[in-house]
Amino acid sequence: MGKAVISLTTGLEDAERVTVAFLVAVGAAESGRPTLMFLTKEAVRLAVEGVATATACQGCPTLESLMERYARAGGTYLVCPICIDAKGLAEQPLVPGATSGGTVPMWEWIGDEGATTFSY
Repeated sequence: MGKAVISLTTGLEDAERVTVAFLVAVGAAESGRPTLMFLTKEAVRLAVEGVATATACQGCPTLESLMERYARAGGTYLVCPICIDAKGLAEQPLVPGATSGGTVPMWEWIGDEGATTFSY
């Protein structure tokens, strides 16, 4: 089954967009696809322990529950190191499955077989 990459640039300033991105990522990971979320800009804050604590709308799942499902399904995060540094988050602990890395590690993860991509 092919890989999936979900690129997310938005943080809690748009919790609905973040929720949609996580729903897509959870769906990919739970269906057995190797799944990577590439977090940049404000989205890097979501990879910091204890930050993703929102519910986007009435009836929406919490971000915590989506992140738990994503982790259980084997999903991982690649968190832009430039963005982490720019936001002063370099010393903050990251959520399980998250590592600091940019575009080169992302392309290495994708490899020659390619990946289905989504961008939010």
